[in-house]
Amino acid sequence: MADDGFRHEWTVVGGLPLFARVSPPPAPAAAPPVVMVHGLIVSSRYMLPTARRLARYCRVYIPDLPGYGHSAKPPRTLDVPGLADALAGWMQATGLQRAVLLGNSFGCQIVVDLAARHPERVERAVLVGPTTDPHARTAHQQIAHWLLNLPGEPPPLALIVARDIWDMGAPRALATFRHMLRDPIAEKLPRMRAPTLIVRGGRDTSVPQRWAEEATRLLPRARLVVIPGAAHTLNYNSPRRLLGAILPFVLGQDVISDATSGPL
Repeated sequence: MADDGFRHEWTVVGGLPLFARVSPPPAPAAAPPVVMVHGLIVSSRYMLPTARRLARYCRVYIPDLPGYGHSAKPPRTLDVPGLADALAGWMQATGLQRAVLLGNSFGCQIVVDLAARHPERVERAVLVGPTTDPHARTAHQQIAHWLLNLPGEPPPLALIVARDIWDMGAPRALATFRHMLRDPIAEKLPRMRAPTLIVRGGRDTSVPQRWAEEATRLLPRARLVVIPGAAHTLNYNSPRRLLGAILPFVLGQDVISDATSGPL
């Protein structure tokens, strides 16, 4: 067991060794597995505050996608479909036929792409702060919104981001940022059949309420929850409140039949 409380596992996918943090057994027999998908630049490290709490109820997996964290770097920087295919390949290689997928930020774009093209893999989906707002897809808009969000994030997050950028490398980070801006998430959402919970922080400047509501309407079966006063990285800045918002849904106790919204 590693000092973060999770097992560290390596799985070869497409010739690349991919790293993942896996919660230790036991987990309740009836609980679904949960795969957490990190965002742009960052790795599985910043998912741990929520993952530790969620692991009391479910088996939790947090892979580092190719090019991120401890995972190997492919020769070319993967775009959103490439990362989604790598995640689907990792699930296949680890024996996860189907799981609840929980993404944050850019990770939501990967979850949406996977769910649209590999629906058999997704039991349910949780989109925490889904990017990229299609009405603000320029680099300067995204950077400005991210800078406005910074005061709401805990200072230790900056250390994690710095370490993850170092691991990833600036050229790969910049290329991924460009892929993020070009990805047409709004076109994919209507093809996503899995029940979906969107969670937005009330102070999230990267995901305005207008876009969160639009994304909810575009999804066939979705609900929106807003956590007041929280910034973009809910899985790091508000893990207890995020867990309270998502746990009934993750465990299948919250039935979603159509697009609805509401505060928490």
